[in-house]
Amino acid sequence: MSDKNKSASGNIVQLRPSKAGRASEKKWGKQVMDLGFCIVPSLLLRAQQRLGLNPTQLAVLMQLCDFWWEDARKPHPGKKLLAERLGLSERQVQRYIAELEQAGLVERVERYAAHGGKMTNTYDLSGLVARLKKLEPEFRKVEENVKTERKAVAKRGYKPKRKPSATAN
Repeated sequence: MSDKNKSASGNIVQLRPSKAGRASEKKWGKQVMDLGFCIVPSLLLRAQQRLGLNPTQLAVLMQLCDFWWEDARKPHPGKKLLAERLGLSERQVQRYIAELEQAGLVERVERYAAHGGKMTNTYDLSGLVARLKKLEPEFRKVEENVKTERKAVAKRGYKPKRKPSATAN
């Protein structure tokens, strides 16, 4: 072990050497990544049509996801902030959130301060999570079939499967 990996006390080993760059920093740049990032499952993007999401509804969901850092702490951005980020009016944001709520993907939960004043709503995305979990097996099966086909086509002697002809009786 080199001295570079030891701490000042000598008994703590740095798990990730400082020279190692993160893949996302290599792709996007450190300065860009330092401003934050949002982890969203690719299935949300791939299943957009299956979920019945138009592009703006997806954008609203992505914005809500950007505020959801911990499972137990649901996102609670204000409509004004969402409207500014999306280039929409606050009323449009309300309508899109209502559509997402009607689709069962989002649940608005009102919040009140200790003195009784209204705070920004909390947005529960468990409906979206449940829908993605329900769709996952179908998407997984297709992914596995593609992997199997990819392996087969690489082998010597591969013969493509014949598709039944439309004229055959």
